Amino acid sequence: METFSTVVFFLSGFIIFWAMIGYPISIKLISIILKDRRMKKDFSLEPTVTVMVVAHNEEKVILEKLNNIITLDYPTEKIEFLIASDNSTDKTNEIVTNFINNNSDKNIRLFEVKSRKGKTNAQNEASKTITTEFIVMTDANSILDKKSVKELMVSFTSESIAYVSGRLSIVNENSSDVSGAEASYWDSDVAIREIEGRIQTITAGNGALYACRTSEYFEFDPIESHDSSMPIYYGLQGKRAISCFDAIAYEKAGESISDEFGRKVRMNRLILKHILPDIALLNIFKYKWFSYFYFGHRTSRYLLWISHLTVFISNVYLAGVSWIYLVILIGQILFYLLALVKVFTKTKNKYLTLIYYYSVTIAAQWVGIYKIMTGKAKPFWEKAESTR
Repeated sequence: METFSTVVFFLSGFIIFWAMIGYPISIKLISIILKDRRMKKDFSLEPTVTVMVVAHNEEKVILEKLNNIITLDYPTEKIEFLIASDNSTDKTNEIVTNFINNNSDKNIRLFEVKSRKGKTNAQNEASKTITTEFIVMTDANSILDKKSVKELMVSFTSESIAYVSGRLSIVNENSSDVSGAEASYWDSDVAIREIEGRIQTITAGNGALYACRTSEYFEFDPIESHDSSMPIYYGLQGKRAISCFDAIAYEKAGESISDEFGRKVRMNRLILKHILPDIALLNIFKYKWFSYFYFGHRTSRYLLWISHLTVFISNVYLAGVSWIYLVILIGQILFYLLALVKVFTKTKNKYLTLIYYYSVTIAAQWVGIYKIMTGKAKPFWEKAESTR
């Protein structure tokens, strides 16, 4: 039993270490070694493009979004705008219709999805009406930089590049400790993705802004999200998914822990499937860096929920074997107690906030697992009001 507990302890501990410390360090070292690999752009590229916005009951932000996208720096004759309304029951459709009537010089269409089945389903249905060469997808609450679409398009420098993700910039990082922690997470994660894309391919995208060829669009199951599924899909086909730092989408992070917790639970609605989405990823000779990136950036993170449980349980058993294990167990307990200190004291301490934020992330994975196991995982959700 001691041998088994020791193996479980070290394996679980390694997964946690690798997900949060080891892999980020390794990717930076790899970037230094392969520093000659740089992102290429071809500014002569100006393909036709449709900017698709999926909206469900977005009357609070849809007008600002419409005014934002029609000012994008891209040739007017080569850009179209498609609002896919996912069975909106508020004034979203009315606002869009009035905007279209008042801006007849712009190529804007409203596509009404009659049955609400979530963002991915709305994209699937609306994509069938698109005739342009490329699709740019963006959220209703994301404000795009004027050059964002142009930057995405000039990044498709070869047929091997099937997907380009923009960079999400959090605009309210100073509004609360929660939004600040989320902004810190995104800054570090985006830096990793940029390196992965330069070397071969990223393992996940960003729902606020991304693009693909219309001919290569794949109709995913509505329960899936393009953020996580598209890069995997293209990577397994031997295609590349990359990040473009200069294509920027500005968005608010959740300012309350309930909003951010709910968002993370939604993100984990397919966590079990995404631990190893395809056994082919084990073939590192075929997929090369993609396998390494996925196991380091995704698999290890998707195993944090179970790893924290098993490292704790095995540590409890081993605490009586050696004082070193006892010290580590005390450290684990203190870690979770510090998260509770943050809850009850409402302190703004940066380090306690990070501990709390991390603990909430693990808890969200557990709730995601529970919803999967009980059949409660859904393809749609109620938006966080603090992000609007």
